[in-house]
Formats: sequence, C-alpha cells, structure tokens
Amino acid sequence: MVGLKLFRTDASQCGVSEVMPRLAEVEADVQGLVEAHMETLLGVRFLASEYGTGPVHKGRIDSLGLDENGSPVIVEYKRGVDAGVINQGLFYLAWLMDHRAEFEHLVRDRLGVTAASQVLWSGPRLICIAGGFTRYDVHAVREHRRSIDLVRYRFFGTDLLGLETVASVSGDMQVVRQGRRQAVARAAADAQDASMVELARAVDETLLALGDGVNRVERKTYRAYQRLRNFACLCPPQRSKLLVYLKVDPKDVDLVPGFTRDVSGLGHHGTGDLEVQLRTPRDVERAQSLFMASYAAA
Repeated sequence: MVGLKLFRTDASQCGVSEVMPRLAEVEADVQGLVEAHMETLLGVRFLASEYGTGPVHKGRIDSLGLDENGSPVIVEYKRGVDAGVINQGLFYLAWLMDHRAEFEHLVRDRLGVTAASQVLWSGPRLICIAGGFTRYDVHAVREHRRSIDLVRYRFFGTDLLGLETVASVSGDMQVVRQGRRQAVARAAADAQDASMVELARAVDETLLALGDGVNRVERKTYRAYQRLRNFACLCPPQRSKLLVYLKVDPKDVDLVPGFTRDVSGLGHHGTGDLEVQLRTPRDVERAQSLFMASYAAA
C-alpha cells in the first residue's frame, strides 16, 4: 500500500493524474467507515462499537464482530503507526476469552439464537487496522499464539479506501486443524474411497499455495480458507466427489454441468455462491483459475 500509486485516467484527454494517498484526519473516521461496512470490507458481522469491558478491566473495545465462520472478532484502529495497538488488542482478547457468556449474549441479541449457538471459540481473531506497522509489529504477531491480522489503510482522493493485509497469523487454529484433518480422513475412509483423501489433500495444498496470509479455519461441516474474508470452503469428502464453494459471481463463469453450479439462494455449508465439484486431480487443475479469482477477490 505504501508503494502503491493510483492514477485517474482521462479518456477524452488521454492523460492521467495521480490520486494522492492520505491518512484519516482522526481515528474515528476509519472506525466509522469500517463499522458501517464491516461485512463488505472484512467479512465480519458488526456487533458493537466502543464496547465497555467493565469497572475492573476498565477498557473499551473499538469494535466487536463475528466472522463468516463464527469466530469472535475484535477490531482495533489507529490513525497512524502505534506500537501499542497489538498489545492493546491482545489485552482485549484475554478479556473476551474470560467473558464468553457475555459475548454469546451479545450475539444472541444482535444476530439471533442460531448464531450464538455456533460461536467458534477455538479461533478468536484480532484485526488491527492502522496507517502503518513497523517490522517489530510484524515479528510480534508471529510470536503470539493468537489469530491476528495487521491491515494497513489509506484513503485516496475523496471516495476511495484501500486495505492491505501486512501480516496474518492463524495462531491456535493449527491445533484444531490436526484433529479436523484426521476427521476428514475418517470421513473419506467411511465413504470407502481413499482417493478422496488424496484429492482433499491436493485441494488443501493448492489453496494454501495461492499466496501469503492464507489461514484455514475448521468447522464441523466445512474447512474455510480466508484472507481476512473467506475465499474458499471445502466440505468433507463425499463418496465420489469433493464440493468447494468460492466467492466468485456465478454470472461471470461459464457454468459446466457436473463441474460448476450457481448455488446463490440455495442453502449449503460454507460461504460462496459458486459450487465446484471435484472428482479427479484433473478437476483440481481445471478449477485453478477459479481458485485464483476467488483468492484475488478476497
């Protein structure tokens, strides 16, 4: 983001003019914009702003939310570079883990009973949005056993906002992955088709190799791959195929019966409106461009 240059083109004059990046006038400008459009920008459903942590803790969480996979999310904002943003966020994460019932009550009030019953406590997240981060910040997040995203913002002109993920660490979810990976293997064995195990492994490796900052989140009915937001959801193997759901608009894809399907408006596990059906390693190769498109969109 720091090195990104943005230009406005003028087709009639065949010229270009640079749109200069800038920081917010005050921190609240960033917070207000993100909270108003949190699901679009971060894939997080907004729950509360400036949430008080009580007379003992004496804190105030900038934003609370719930992501697409049911993980609790704390969002902290800083106008510029602030060395204390990570420690402040971790302080609030510790409070959150000690007040699970209070958070679930908040979710129940704002999003309903079903959402509250599906909160995923194995992977609470901290998202820090700031004007910049130091190399010490990037190193620090890798030393903590927590899920932390460092996101740099810039305003361009009067109507453009840029968000760049500087670092993303999945923390304790690695422990969950091992158990869930075994569960996926058992499901494939039950289906009496060991080839599905290898196919699932190939899909996993392909999605993780798309770029830096890809995290896996394990749920009972699917495995999500995310960059701030989910870009792919892999369901447990069926007898003869794997189902992957992508954040790609089905209207932009030439749908192929038996390979791709528009599931917008249809109930299914995971998130995404494009269903991809994988039966062989060749199908994984065919789906590569769709994987990349969904990754880029996230």
